[in-house]
Amino acid sequence: MIDKQVIVIGAGLAGCEAAWQIANSGIAVKLVEMRPLNSTPAHHTSEFAELVCSNSFGALSADRAAGLLQEELRTFNSLIIKTADKFSVPAGGALAVDRSKFSKSLTQTLSTHPLVEISRFEQLDLPNKNNITVLATGPLTSDELATKIKKFTGIDSCHFFDAASPIIYGDTIDHEIVFKASRYDKGDPAYLNCPINKLEYFDFRNALINGEQASLKDFDKESANFFEACLPIEEIARRGIETMRYGPLKSIGLWNPDWGDLFDRENRLKKRPHAIVQLRKEDLEGKLLNMVGFQTNLKWSEQKRIFRMIPGLEKAEFVRFGVMHRNTFLESPKLLLPTLQFLKRETLFAAGQITGTEGYAAAAAGGLLAGINASLLAKNKNLVTFPNESMIGSLMNFISNRNEIMSNQKKNKFQPMPASFGLVPELTNKIKDKKLRYKAYQERSLKELQVFKKVLDASFKNDQLLVEIN
Repeated sequence: MIDKQVIVIGAGLAGCEAAWQIANSGIAVKLVEMRPLNSTPAHHTSEFAELVCSNSFGALSADRAAGLLQEELRTFNSLIIKTADKFSVPAGGALAVDRSKFSKSLTQTLSTHPLVEISRFEQLDLPNKNNITVLATGPLTSDELATKIKKFTGIDSCHFFDAASPIIYGDTIDHEIVFKASRYDKGDPAYLNCPINKLEYFDFRNALINGEQASLKDFDKESANFFEACLPIEEIARRGIETMRYGPLKSIGLWNPDWGDLFDRENRLKKRPHAIVQLRKEDLEGKLLNMVGFQTNLKWSEQKRIFRMIPGLEKAEFVRFGVMHRNTFLESPKLLLPTLQFLKRETLFAAGQITGTEGYAAAAAGGLLAGINASLLAKNKNLVTFPNESMIGSLMNFISNRNEIMSNQKKNKFQPMPASFGLVPELTNKIKDKKLRYKAYQERSLKELQVFKKVLDASFKNDQLLVEIN
């Protein structure tokens, strides 16, 4: 007999979203989180949904893939996105949050929900098949549980290297050198910019390449790869002399008014920096600043020495140095249905980064669908899948056995994927202009989701327990 209380393992982004959706449908939830009893190499607090890599959810505009995903989540009362909106900080055209306030608010909201039971212990095995369970342990799943998951699936887990950027104190930078600006003057000048001339750039690159690396103690370097969307800055530097300048250090579109007339070609060519390092606020006051794109595996002493070579950061004090850690994910297309149920067990769902989606909003999307379907299963109702035309639906297709992309891959090797318009079905009428095409994707998705939402709302009619988001 199936236990009506749903177990959610892991209080990260996916787990929090799943627990919220389940509890708000009137079903009791047991939310299991191993921290602070057992922490990870990347976490620093015991709060739920701690953002370890960056404070950014990606582009905010709905005609961008990340922005469309966020907008879709808002449509379905996503706890994660609505909390992110509440604690957002200026970040140009991106949704970035005050990490501390964001996590504390989520912890408070779920801890005080009348249908959520918080259990702080390390889950060492999968619950039995009579328990409806959402597995949302994330990429930093504990070794013992990862071993049990591997035994259950019969498939070796996959993993790659991931890394986090350093955070510095805002009052330790040189404001005589560092200037405020957003690229191409879009929105408020949300970023602080450190200009670098050509000689400084080459010296900095050489230091990065030759800097001493921290040892990768907990996993085998030979059996893992870098996640391409989150490469360490020193790895980017190794890939070519100019690679950083076309990546995180690109200077195009950034101009300090103190340099004179931007539209004076001679002046522009004379004053334009060779490269720029950007700093993004971690909090509204700007007390803490994130070094954008500076994920790293350098030793802490080397980070301090090398990053202080950046103009404006000569006296920078570090709140947190960058770290590298192992991210584990499942070969999900071989294991999951589009409902996020395991093929081998209909009462077991998977959600979040462990399924092979990348990005904070994508993790929330997995938690949203897993939470909805766990609720429907507990209520003995038909489970759902999101429309293919939506970004949520496309991502879930990518990680499920409905994914056609996998069968076409030459190496047949599953790799994590962020939100991308490359995953959504083609438009009936092809549009050459990229901006117009993305706009059409957006309009089509939101139209299809309105129809889907009516069907979904009907499934939960008269039994929705509404709780305000704090």
